Amino acid sequence: MFGYVVINKPELKIKDYDKYQEYYCGLCQSLKQNHGRRGQLTLNYDLNFVGILLTSLYEPTDKQYLIRCPLHPFYKKSVRTNQYMDYVSDMNIVLTYYKLEDDVLDENSLKSKAYKQLLKKEFKKIKTKYPDKVKKIKEYLDQIHYLEKSHCLDLDEIAGQFGHIMANICVYQEDVFKDDLYQMGFYLGKFIYLIDAFEDVEEDIKKETYNPFKKKFKDDHFQEYCFNILEMMISRSSFYFEKLPLIENVELLRNIIYSGIWTKFELIKKKRMEEK
Repeated sequence: MFGYVVINKPELKIKDYDKYQEYYCGLCQSLKQNHGRRGQLTLNYDLNFVGILLTSLYEPTDKQYLIRCPLHPFYKKSVRTNQYMDYVSDMNIVLTYYKLEDDVLDENSLKSKAYKQLLKKEFKKIKTKYPDKVKKIKEYLDQIHYLEKSHCLDLDEIAGQFGHIMANICVYQEDVFKDDLYQMGFYLGKFIYLIDAFEDVEEDIKKETYNPFKKKFKDDHFQEYCFNILEMMISRSSFYFEKLPLIENVELLRNIIYSGIWTKFELIKKKRMEEK
């Protein structure tokens, strides 16, 4: 359920693309420094967006330096990080840990079980650091699990649970920005859940596993139906996004929330058209 909140690279200025890569590498380094190499494996684009958003809103002083990355060994990579990237690195671990836990429950995956054990120590540290936040995330994930097992077809109900998870992650602290961050994250989370279901619907039909779109998939206007719902979610999210007093990196963030988030939808749609 990750990897949908990305940039649209062709429409991004070079300087903004470079900045995005620096923060992405910064999140990777935060994961490594705070949670070891096993933590780096949890890296995802969605929480990189949250880290850049919080950085733009609270304007900390970035730590900027060069590293040698094993994936790019022939030149040094520029890295940007700060306390908000450290925060989202913690949330990365929490979401990954609970996703692995869900995989173990649903599929009895030995691979997920082993990786969950590797992250257990780090997860416990974060749970101690953010007890209320981790508790809320767990409660909403449990509700998702219950609704999926109950074959819930209410899109607002099921997607809203993941909406609350993203909303809680977007709210870094109790301040004047809290309500707008919560609402922005809530609708973004609903978008993520629903586009993930849109992508997985064929596989879920074959496997006879839960998907809220299964009954609609054979409809002639299925893709248009899904697009309209997703557009509604991201429109509400962007409404609250625009209420935040963002200056630094705002064009980069707008590229993601207005354009980048649709790149995966277009790829899924194109693939289905080709298969037909």
